Amino acid sequence: MIVSLSPMASLLYSLPFFAFILSLPLNQGNHETAKPKVVMEEGYMVTTLIDGHKLKINPHEVLSRPGTSDLLILDSSGSAFYTVSFPISQGAAVNRFLGDGIAGYLDGELSSARFNGPRSFAVDLKGNVYVADKINRVIRKISGSGVTTIAGNYSKEGKADGPGKVASFSNDFELAFIPEKCVLLVSDHGNQLVRQINLKPEDCVRGSHSALGAVSVWALGLGLSCLIGMIIGIVVRPYVIPHTGSVQRTSFQADMEALPNHFGETSADNLLRHQKRSC
Repeated sequence: MIVSLSPMASLLYSLPFFAFILSLPLNQGNHETAKPKVVMEEGYMVTTLIDGHKLKINPHEVLSRPGTSDLLILDSSGSAFYTVSFPISQGAAVNRFLGDGIAGYLDGELSSARFNGPRSFAVDLKGNVYVADKINRVIRKISGSGVTTIAGNYSKEGKADGPGKVASFSNDFELAFIPEKCVLLVSDHGNQLVRQINLKPEDCVRGSHSALGAVSVWALGLGLSCLIGMIIGIVVRPYVIPHTGSVQRTSFQADMEALPNHFGETSADNLLRHQKRSC
């Protein structure tokens, strides 16, 4: 005979089973959170240099500009770059360096260039700025002659390697400049890749031809000053060496020899008297 149970009776019979399941320990495994261990090192002070709220900018990344005392500030949300002199004094002006605050994709002159959500940037030894233009999915270069694109395809995402015009990136990547290898490293987060771009050799040379010329002029001037110093030293020497190789007396020495000693004799008389004795 089959005995049917009411819904309430079934629920009462199921409660011990659910209680048993809830009493089992959870398998935390690798998800267990480790207790923090903090070793605080003393001697460091934190100060605010730039308040983006007051300036209405959002500083996303800051780097120094080689050869200047300026800091280069990236406002990612505003698609613009700013500069400020460092150390930053009270009331120092933050100047717009590039971008008009309107997102876009315009290469060419510095005054009209536009970016679209740049994520990060890097600066080479020559002062060129390389920009990870995130939403455009390209890498841009800022130089004295303007803005150019060196790699990427703004029309589509990808992970293709090769020349700059065929390479492609995700819409989430960052840049780092390695001067020792003269390369630009790309941390392509969206593709989980680390990419490399070989830069031009002239962009990885410390200094410039003008600087080398200045050093050469300085070295030449130093050599001439040393030579002139040696000539003056010879001229003012107390002895004048004639072509015969003998040493001539100066007028000061002649005057000193002409003075009589305590016997009333001059140096010449004293020498003659000693010669007579030797004879």
